[in-house]
Order: sequence, then structure tokens, then C-alpha cells
Amino acid sequence: MSLLEVRNLQVTYGTGARAVPAVRGVDLSVAPGQKLGIAGESGCGKSTLALALLRLLPASARLSGKILLDGEDVLAMKWGRLRAVRWAGASIVFQGAMHSLNAVHRVGEQISEPILLHSGTTPAAAKRRVRELLAHVGLPVARADAYPHELSGGQRQRVMIAMALACDPRLIVADEPTTALDVMIQAQILRLIEQLVAEQDISLLMISHDLAVLADTCDRLAVMYAGRVVEEGPARTVYGSASHPYGRALAAAFPRIGDTASRRAPRGLPGDPPDPSALPGGCTFHPRCPVAVDACEREDQVLVAAGEGHRAACVHVGAALPTEKRL
Repeated sequence: MSLLEVRNLQVTYGTGARAVPAVRGVDLSVAPGQKLGIAGESGCGKSTLALALLRLLPASARLSGKILLDGEDVLAMKWGRLRAVRWAGASIVFQGAMHSLNAVHRVGEQISEPILLHSGTTPAAAKRRVRELLAHVGLPVARADAYPHELSGGQRQRVMIAMALACDPRLIVADEPTTALDVMIQAQILRLIEQLVAEQDISLLMISHDLAVLADTCDRLAVMYAGRVVEEGPARTVYGSASHPYGRALAAAFPRIGDTASRRAPRGLPGDPPDPSALPGGCTFHPRCPVAVDACEREDQVLVAAGEGHRAACVHVGAALPTEKRL
């Protein structure tokens, strides 16, 4: 049984004629102990999906479908049950720790708050738990008395991870957890997340625009474009031999160590994802696709088998992709 199962999730902002689709019929599952990465450019619906999992979207959002956490539908939960699930069942590490932490409270107080609310423990026991958590994420215990502005970016992100672990959740959702960090600190944070997930047998859903980071951290990858999953499968398969041209473009956008050709001439993708309020007909990727054919303009594509445990939504699945016209 999956720990998390998302079925036909749809999220729109606004109502009536002004409703804008942000997530369009997403199906995903995360098994206990599994690490699932979600990749895509900004504007493809990744963060909306992450926030929808715990119903953290603004009031203007309308959700439909099912989000099953341990078999219980998050979208059908009453507020009391939802508040309990948000820390103890699943927690989230937001991007931009400085904006997520309260600037006028010491970080130790912020880590202990969910412990006191959800476990009913004493302040002394919560304080001991805070020290344990800081040690887990590689921070000195004395940092509990610091304010967020007194910490470096990497230290603040470690505090966010400690908060996410505070109530022993079974699932952590990490939304761009290394945004704005330099590459050395980014590598440390990623290794820390990977280590903690393995040690505590936690499931991880990690979001990033960097396919290489996700391939190195996660077991499986899902690639989103224009609010939909266009490819999903084993991480190394999707990264190394994507069946959808968008997955191929994401993988090719970053130069690879030791590959002189990719370093001197990194390949990108022209244009931007479409405006959700004005999606093109047919396959939404076809205006940017280097291998689009006439059928792509007329027919939307659905996920079909592209190998063992691998699916892609492309007319070319099952056949060799034709020579790219442009990238």
C-alpha cells in the first residue's frame, strides 16, 4: 500500500470564467521509505502540488480529486484532523527559510512549538528534543538561542529540516530545499536529507528544477509541464534516457562533469512554459518541442508505458525520437 497516493488532482485559482488551472489531473504515488522527485521549470505546478498535499493553498484555490495519506483523504479531513496530520503525518520544508522562520522568535522556540502542540509533552522534554534535532541536522545546541538573522543560509535550512522532523512524520515534502544556497552548502543539505530519510525510514517527496540533483537523491522522478506529469519512472532512467523531449531538454540544460561538449555548449530550451490561463491546444509542449509533428497540435497526449515502471506522454513513445529540429 502506498503511503501517499494522489489521484486525478486538479487545482485551479479563481472561479468561473476566470478560473486558472495550475495542476491538471496529476496521479502520483509514494511508497513507504521511497524518495520521489518532481522536476520542471518555474510555473509548471510543482509548488502548487506540494502545498495541495497538506491543504496549504490560499482560499482562492479550488481542489478536486483525492490525496490519500495512509489511506485517508486529506481533502475530506476536518480541520482538527488536518492540523494533527500536518506535523505528525507529513511535514514540509519550504523554499526560502528566512521567509518561513519567524524573525522575532529564537529558532529553538520555533522547533519546540509543534512538539508541544502535537505531543502534549512538557517544556523540558520539548527542549531536550530540540537539542536532539539540532544534533541530527549538524548544528551546535547553542544555536537554539539564535534568531534566524543570526544564522547563515545553510544553517537556517538545517533548522527548517529539524522542524520538519520534530514530530516524527512518515512523509517529508521538500519544496526546493536548496534554493539560493551555494553549491557546497547545497551538496551538504542534500546529503543531510538523504541520510536522515534513510536512517529514520521516512518517505520523501522532493521538488526541484534541477533534474540532476533529483536523479542523485531520489529513487523515482516525475517531470511536470503545464500542470501535468509528462514523464515518470526510475530516476536514472528518466535522467539518462528520457522518453519525453521535455525530460531530455531538462537533463541537457546542465553541463556534465567530464563532458567537454556539454560544458562548452550547454543546450537549453527556447521560450517559457505556457500561461496557465491560455494553454495551447493539443499537447501543451508542442510549441516548444523540437520533434513536434502535426498530431501534436491536434491531440493531447496521455501517459503510456515507455519501459518497465516508466511512462511518458509523447506521441513518439515506443519509437526512436526523430532528429531534433531545435533546442
